[in-house]
Amino acid sequence: METLYGNFRAVFFAAAAALCCWVAEAPAQTYPNKVIRLVVPVPAGGGTDILGRMVAEGVSKRLGQPVIVDNRTGASGMIGTELVQKAAADGYTMLMAYSAVLTVNHALFKKIAYDPIKDFVPVAIFADVPNILVVHPSVPANSVAELIELAKSQPGKLNHASSGNGVMNHLSMELFKQMAGIDMLHVPYNGGAPAMIDLMGGRVQLMFNNLVEVLPHIKSGKLRALAIATARRSPVLPDLPTVAESGLPGYETSLWYGVVAPAGTPAAIVNMVNNAVRQTQQMPEIKARLAAMGAEPVSLTPDEFGVLIKSEADKWGRVVRAAGIVAD
Repeated sequence: METLYGNFRAVFFAAAAALCCWVAEAPAQTYPNKVIRLVVPVPAGGGTDILGRMVAEGVSKRLGQPVIVDNRTGASGMIGTELVQKAAADGYTMLMAYSAVLTVNHALFKKIAYDPIKDFVPVAIFADVPNILVVHPSVPANSVAELIELAKSQPGKLNHASSGNGVMNHLSMELFKQMAGIDMLHVPYNGGAPAMIDLMGGRVQLMFNNLVEVLPHIKSGKLRALAIATARRSPVLPDLPTVAESGLPGYETSLWYGVVAPAGTPAAIVNMVNNAVRQTQQMPEIKARLAAMGAEPVSLTPDEFGVLIKSEADKWGRVVRAAGIVAD
């Protein structure tokens, strides 16, 4: 009798496990069968929005369902991010994230409703836009090493611009200062355009800014490029060295953009969307549009993307705390 009961229990639990697996896999077998919403946490027209629309277009073609872009702006991207955090984990609501909303905001803001690691599942990284260290031509430095030497000889005298307190080009410079052991004055602006105007006018001396915004001014001679912030040189400026190879080994910052979903989204759906994003990156028209923006496609598995998010969140948390940066 005990043997019979034991056999019954084994059969029961095996059947229950199989049922659970079937329930978990069932949504993925029919996915997608309706419109997918891609939340973009910034206004229409910016870089994140443009890249999000590329993702939406490509994923829609590959999955055979419309992917609509839903711009939910405000609070440094947190409004749109929180909306996705609270959405059903069924693959029909995802976030087009830029790096800061998942790697910086948790350190900058005292009150934040989401955990960038626990509340989201990484789906696919899409592209990376390099930052470049540029100086006004009047600055007597033609390399990173010369700039560091100049800053050490004049502590607190050089001014570096940013497009806002706590944004990535500000943090990139804070990391640069911490690694180089130098002191420079931060001058935050309300956006990249006014910062660039004052930089080209010589009212501030240097800045990290994205390749798209600085490239025309480098070519015109209005700005001098010293180094690129990514780990590898850019094919757009192959002769421009990286910061790491110019005197600060290990220095690397990047502006990356990718898709995440609410925690609990089935792995089969995550992998399906990851494949669709990777295929989108290979479309000739998408490659051309990315190149025109100075962006480079990045292809990672969901697990690899998760490792990147965790690593970047840890790194920028340390930078924010060391610099004593607080949100405005």
